[in-house]
Amino acid sequence: MIERLYLRELVTFDEVELEFDKGLVVLTGPSGAGKSVLMSAILSSFGHTTQGVASLCELNLAKPVKLQNDAYEFENELTIKTLKKEKLRYFIEGQKISKKALAELFSPYVKYLSVRDKGDFDSESLLEIIDSSLAAKDKGYKKALKEYKKRYTNYKIKVTELAKIREDEAKLAERIEFATYELEKIERISPQLHEEEELLKIKQQLSRIDKIKDAMHAAAGIFTYERSVEEVYRLLDKDASVFSEMMNQLRADFEETETLTDELEEVNVEEVLDRLSDLTSLKNRYNSIEEALAYKEVKKQELSGYQNIEQDKSMLESFLALEFSELVIIGNRLSQARQKEAFVLENILKAYLETLKLSPLSFIFTPISLGEKGIDKVEVMLGNSKMATLSGGEFNRVRLALMATTINDKSQSQGVLILDEIDANVSGDESIAIAQMIAELSSVYQIFAISHQPHLSAQADQHMVVTKEGIVSKVEILNDEGRIQEIARIIGGENPTSQAIEFAKRLRT
Repeated sequence: MIERLYLRELVTFDEVELEFDKGLVVLTGPSGAGKSVLMSAILSSFGHTTQGVASLCELNLAKPVKLQNDAYEFENELTIKTLKKEKLRYFIEGQKISKKALAELFSPYVKYLSVRDKGDFDSESLLEIIDSSLAAKDKGYKKALKEYKKRYTNYKIKVTELAKIREDEAKLAERIEFATYELEKIERISPQLHEEEELLKIKQQLSRIDKIKDAMHAAAGIFTYERSVEEVYRLLDKDASVFSEMMNQLRADFEETETLTDELEEVNVEEVLDRLSDLTSLKNRYNSIEEALAYKEVKKQELSGYQNIEQDKSMLESFLALEFSELVIIGNRLSQARQKEAFVLENILKAYLETLKLSPLSFIFTPISLGEKGIDKVEVMLGNSKMATLSGGEFNRVRLALMATTINDKSQSQGVLILDEIDANVSGDESIAIAQMIAELSSVYQIFAISHQPHLSAQADQHMVVTKEGIVSKVEILNDEGRIQEIARIIGGENPTSQAIEFAKRLRT
């Protein structure tokens, strides 16, 4: 329920502050005074697109029982604020929120019916109405519908998986061939970590082997002078241990080098160069030997996965065939229940529609392939007329009747209903019927309605008049006497006769 509205600088309104009652709130006043502009401020607060937006608008409302959102913290009393400077910004409980998020948050609780809007009669919306009516009185149906939706969601996921497998099948042979080629190439070379560094070292040594041998041969003569040098040290009575140690180390190094040269002479130079070439080719392709080895493991897993594809495909096809049959069975049960409930709704609607001077409504069911809502497509006919051919007024009268029919619990608030000239361009009898229907709906909805008819105004729980003096609009909450005068104005014009005033009094009693 909306409890309070405060705004500044809204088109022709300087400042407005209003407190609202429960039930039916009607706005009347001369054409062009600003009724629709004022209603637009309420609509804008809930994320609807409107032409006029106030520089500041605050809306206070009682939090709907089921309203919750992980991104926002809500108290029992909510405040929605819109600010317009360079751009329009929205806030809920002081927290910034996008227009789209605001509209989605309140869409279950705030409904807007305009003569220009012919929505709500697509198949999905009609099925929602029938399903809600059934679920409210049949727990078994509610459970079956929930099971269908859950299984259908999983079914669609599996259908997508199978389609992906079939799409991949055409490319599978090529992928297997490529993966096998890549794997065999790496496995043929069979690289080892740090192998390249060792081979490069050997290559470097091979390139110097002849020079090493020549240098060692030329230097070998040093050992022929070893005894003579030691004798010099002895004669000089000096310690020759450092020289001896050096010569022993030199002898050990020469022996080690001779062993290395012997080993290098056994190495096949071509094999080393070929091996380095293979490792270099892997590095060029995969950036490093480590990445080549990692890529090999990826391709192994990929080939293993390809081998399971055919088995997965077979299992998926079997599952989908069985699940399709099960979903069709559940869908048929849902459809049968829906058609019975639609017949019940048609009979209930008949009385409402007669009151509204409209022909009976009938639900037309057409079977379709499996869908999220089952196997039904639903449309409605009003007498012999399709909904698309109805006028805006007829369309909204049908919507009012359907809303009244589908109220399941009159002790529970259904939220806020905003009506824009719902009774425009209708006859007196039709105006009376619409007023009675809206009054009935106001037992479960807080309804805001713009009206130019006396009957709806007379039914109001709270009556406001919007007037305009010069270029400035204002709104006033009427007392009983003011309501009679305003209803008389609607009946008889700016200077109502005594008969118009008397008729207004009768409407109020």
